[in-house]
Amino acid sequence: MSIVDNKKAFFDYFIEERFEAGIVLQGWEVKSIRAGRVQLKEAYVIVRNGEVFLFGAHISALTSTSTHVHPETTRTRKLLLNAAEINKLIGKVERSGYTLVPLNLHYSKGRVKCDIGLAKGKKQHDKRETEKQRDSQREIQSAMKQHRR
Repeated sequence: MSIVDNKKAFFDYFIEERFEAGIVLQGWEVKSIRAGRVQLKEAYVIVRNGEVFLFGAHISALTSTSTHVHPETTRTRKLLLNAAEINKLIGKVERSGYTLVPLNLHYSKGRVKCDIGLAKGKKQHDKRETEKQRDSQREIQSAMKQHRR
């Protein structure tokens, strides 16, 4: 079940491969995510010292959080992948010029997981082409809807 999707990632990048990663979260973050107070729009993933981190994901705190917890909304969160996947990502990102982007947050067996995508950036004309395809699909759908009536 998806919690939040990063639609901008699909507009700005060609997604070559997807990986499912666990996230190291604090208790208040899990509560906020369950309440839907999370945003991935400007988030990105980086590999540092053989570990994978999620930067810029904005999780806003609930008003009912504890007084002794000082929530940091955009802190760096560690992503959990197995060593083989991390090594594969390091090779692709450093040598082949790929980028890692978070695609969505979802639940898997009661845990919050993050789908990250191995992506290549789109050029401006590719983005225009994507927009044209989306518009034509929308027109086709509306024509089909009118035809059924």
